[in-house]
Amino acid sequence: MPELPEVETVARDLRGLVVGARITDVRVAWLRTLRSQDVQAFVRAVVGRSIVGTSRRAKLVVLELDDATAITIHLKMTGQLFVVRAALPEDPYIRLVLEFEDGRELRFRDIRKFGRVGVAARNVSTGDLEGELGGGKGFKGFGPEPLDPAFTVREFRRRIRGRKGRLKPLLLDQGFIAGVGNIYADEALWAARLHPLRSAASLRPADEGRLYRALRRILADAVERRGSSIDDYTAPEGDGSMQEELLVYQRAGEPCARCGRPIRRIVIGGRSTHFCSWCQRLPAREQAGAAAILRGMEPGLGRRGDVADGHGSEIRAGPRWTEIGGADGALGTPTGSTRRAAPVSRADRTRRAAATRRAAARAAAGDPGPASSDEQATA
Repeated sequence: MPELPEVETVARDLRGLVVGARITDVRVAWLRTLRSQDVQAFVRAVVGRSIVGTSRRAKLVVLELDDATAITIHLKMTGQLFVVRAALPEDPYIRLVLEFEDGRELRFRDIRKFGRVGVAARNVSTGDLEGELGGGKGFKGFGPEPLDPAFTVREFRRRIRGRKGRLKPLLLDQGFIAGVGNIYADEALWAARLHPLRSAASLRPADEGRLYRALRRILADAVERRGSSIDDYTAPEGDGSMQEELLVYQRAGEPCARCGRPIRRIVIGGRSTHFCSWCQRLPAREQAGAAAILRGMEPGLGRRGDVADGHGSEIRAGPRWTEIGGADGALGTPTGSTRRAAPVSRADRTRRAAATRRAAARAAAGDPGPASSDEQATA
């Protein structure tokens, strides 16, 4: 699922494409894409409105409208947003379309149908987005933004000292900190040398400081690199490159970049978790309570085996951004622009690299199982 860096990238890319656009109509192909599941209410709320800005809150893309409301879009696992000419044919995975006055469309593409689109109200006193059309909870309950200057190490310490749970589930809790997901929780815990099963209550001040700094540094770096283009994620101006910098996520069986011992994989709360059992040691007093989870520890194989959809199903990646619109590549570009979407070669490199890692891990484990088509291509 796209996390803070990926959603931030999408919001920034959309800014130059949709700000100033006036919405003239809406097409809904999958009713459950709407939070309210009320097409007419959604149409009344957005048609005739102009988009005046784009932003992000937690893992939601926010399209600011000229009446102080906002369209909120949760990409979930396979959601993609792109702006195209209205004449461009739609593929079968388009779930919702905003038609613009200038002849372009903002299309929401979602293979797995988990993404959601809503309309949020803006509190006139505080400026915060709160209630949502259809009775959704909107933005209520989200924790602070980890890259906000107001989120200081003192505030982080205040929040974490009130918690007793294990670190990995805590970092994924959107009520604790907004926007962090599986990828960057694993990376931050590795950088801070903290075991994912360690309890928050056991942290010392030095541990808290390392985790705070690692989390902010890694998220900021990922934003700079346009996020991690893994599986279906891409943004209007092309793929990200942070996946090339990840040191533990989906690297089970590979040597740790610090100590050289193999990266391990366990499942915590249905989520794959990657760590170094040597660099990120679990305190002895907490090992007994974590024994059941640690018994399932394995080097782990397969890019597709990492948290498919929460139900054990594999995610089938759809075409990349640049594969959707034909040869001219002019996807997402505003009228008259000469900008082009990023080439797909980086995505190809990422898939090949993942396939190489899988093949190497299988060989190290003595598994002679059949290679995938990507692995055969790298042989």
